[in-house]
Amino acid sequence: MRRITAMILGVLIMLSVCSPVLAAEAPLSVVTSFYPLYIFAQNILKDVPGVDLHNLTHPTTGCLHDYQLLATDMRTLSNADALIINGGGMEAFLEPVMEQFKALTIIDTSLGITLIPVYDLGHKEGETEEEHAGHDHGEFNAHIWLDPSNAILMSSTMALALSNLLPMHADQISLNLSDYVARLTALDAELRAQLSTLKRRDIVTFHEAFPYFAKAYGLNVVAVLALEPDQALTPQMLSVLVEKVKAADLPPLFTEPQYEDRAARAVALETGAQIYELDPIVTGNGSPDAYEVGMRKNAQVLIQALGIE
Repeated sequence: MRRITAMILGVLIMLSVCSPVLAAEAPLSVVTSFYPLYIFAQNILKDVPGVDLHNLTHPTTGCLHDYQLLATDMRTLSNADALIINGGGMEAFLEPVMEQFKALTIIDTSLGITLIPVYDLGHKEGETEEEHAGHDHGEFNAHIWLDPSNAILMSSTMALALSNLLPMHADQISLNLSDYVARLTALDAELRAQLSTLKRRDIVTFHEAFPYFAKAYGLNVVAVLALEPDQALTPQMLSVLVEKVKAADLPPLFTEPQYEDRAARAVALETGAQIYELDPIVTGNGSPDAYEVGMRKNAQVLIQALGIE
């Protein structure tokens, strides 16, 4: 946290001296690529006038693994001044957007965050070369927001860029950032205290959404049910997963509310492992405190599933 604190202080100092970039006559149109960024942006832009904030994708879209831009998305981007992205490879559609809308400011919130290499189910464990080649795993895992310390850095990057675009409101953005950082810091401390007493640490997740969360709170993801949300569970993959779950002494299986749980039910049927639900916080009602509420709910689910000492 010392490194993060130092970075936040640096951002706050820069917010106070940022220079004008855009004129103040027209409202600034800011677009976030998907739900968690929209939650962060709401907190950073609270009480900041002259901003139209929109979320590009529908709040029920979920992760953007293979998202294809719609005609309505292109119209939204054609009128946007800035697009806030997760980065880390989450927005596969970004390159054509940058080519078509060259004046669009791209705010990449993954800057400064150490990315975790993507988990690989591995064709060596039952997947054919053709099946393996059919999945674009990417180089790094992009689910960075599920570690609150990363959420702090993402919010800070967002705040600095928005202050450069709205220099006349940099003070308010700085105040908002300080408030949100305090809340996220308290959330991180709360989760760290609660999850430090878990009896068990092994978990099996639905797809590769939780490595940053697991690393932050000392959990061990022993298997992933599907690398991509729409990936079918082949008999070979089921066999591998069943063996991994049995070898790990039947850790709980965690599904996600946004996706079908057929893979988890198949593994549970073969092993007797229990199924629970963790939320990657990619859908919701859009409340500014949705991230904090979702993370606290996840902590309670983990306590229920893994027990405490």
